Amino acid sequence: MRVEDLDVGDVVYAAKAILDDGSIPQGTEGQVLAAAGARGVIAMIGYVEEEPERRVFLVRFENEDMNLGNPIGCWVDDLAAEL
Repeated sequence: MRVEDLDVGDVVYAAKAILDDGSIPQGTEGQVLAAAGARGVIAMIGYVEEEPERRVFLVRFENEDMNLGNPIGCWVDDLAAEL
């Protein structure tokens, strides 16, 4: 299954460590937002206005306590449909 075929509510995994690129309010650039292999759920799917063919997935990843964290914007190559 391809990430591009998934929808809101589907489970995904971080294909690599997802880092704060400086765009998270009150965040720290370079901070790990989701470790490689972290499980999450797609909360919303959008696109970049200037590049409508480029999809952005808002994903809520589980933390150490198995609670879902705040949504994180991810590109297709940040995610895997299965481990």
